[in-house]
Amino acid sequence: MDDDNAVPSRVTEPFRFAYDAPTLRCGRHSAGELGEELAARGLERALVISGQTVGSTPAVIDPVRSGLDERLAGVFAETTAEKRLSTAAAGAERVRDLDADCIVALGGGSSLDAAKQVSVLAARAAAADDDPATVYDAAGTELAETGTLTVPETVVPIVAVPTTLAGADVSQGGGVAATPEGGFVDESVSGGLSDPALLPVAVVADAALFATTPDDVLAASAMNGFDKGIETLYASTATPVTDATAVRGLSLYQDGLLAFGDGIREPWVFDALARGSLLVQYGISRPDAGTLSLIHSLSHGLTRGHPTQQGTAHGIVAPHALDYLFEHVDGRRDLLADALGVADADDAADAVTTAVADVRDALGLPTRLRDVDGPEPDEFPAVAETVLADSFMANVPADLNPTSEGIEAVLAAAW
Repeated sequence: MDDDNAVPSRVTEPFRFAYDAPTLRCGRHSAGELGEELAARGLERALVISGQTVGSTPAVIDPVRSGLDERLAGVFAETTAEKRLSTAAAGAERVRDLDADCIVALGGGSSLDAAKQVSVLAARAAAADDDPATVYDAAGTELAETGTLTVPETVVPIVAVPTTLAGADVSQGGGVAATPEGGFVDESVSGGLSDPALLPVAVVADAALFATTPDDVLAASAMNGFDKGIETLYASTATPVTDATAVRGLSLYQDGLLAFGDGIREPWVFDALARGSLLVQYGISRPDAGTLSLIHSLSHGLTRGHPTQQGTAHGIVAPHALDYLFEHVDGRRDLLADALGVADADDAADAVTTAVADVRDALGLPTRLRDVDGPEPDEFPAVAETVLADSFMANVPADLNPTSEGIEAVLAAAW
């Protein structure tokens, strides 16, 4: 181009991409290579952390046991969706009792988040002169006072083996909660922890394991992971590196999810989902930046204090969040349209929103907030304030200025 002003700023502006990426293994039956992956790092004793169902399902746990072979120290199959600190303390004790030098986090987002808590508590207990119970009590106090946990410089290494599509595996963050019933706190609290040290050292995405997950569980997790790719493209922290991985990841994800929604269970579907999941997560959780923003913040607001599953909340709110985004800013709609195969549409914004809704509908997820156990309209002002206070809102496009009224309008449209 002769006119420098005609060059899009995204092409010319400088960027910095700092990322200590985990090793990624992706392929059918790659769980059989877990022992190999641990050996490459000099790790010898792995504690597998999972939920009870995953830990007792032979089609899931047996390939992991076989892959670890002599490096399997034990299985802690006690994680729950609540991600409670008391569960993590029990897991940390298993790390100590078994003298485990690493954790294999097997399952969905809850188990992966719990594994990060276990890693932190086990490391803090190992470094302290106090009785471990004192260390766990101190962690409960810290969570209640600050909403997070201090992460030691050295933690127990984590290898993630996901079985759902929530996209929590290539991440340095996770949720944490505590209740009086579990000890450590006087009243129920929730929060999160995030540190580069908690990024798994390796992620093994075995398409054969995804295929063992019940259809409804996989579908419910899918929108959460899919929206990670959507948000990565319009985030203020996007880079050419994350653009490339998100565009390709969304294309694979979309193909796989639409086929899955059509009832196709051929191996290529799960292969596409495994690859798409890894690619949309690449670089979204970095030491100095993150790419999750509006949709994830809305989902957090909708599920805080309510039993609605995160993926369900994503499915309901994502199209309306995109409408709001495109009403106020460009939102890189052309790049999104290209990623979702609708680049030829006359109205890129409308085509993107429709494409996202089509994925949601193919998965059979709810389309209206009134149809799930979430907040009622009289709660929308409080939900809007929670959304605006969410840390991910820092990553919305620089020229978007969200307001309480605007967020309430999104919630009303989703109702």
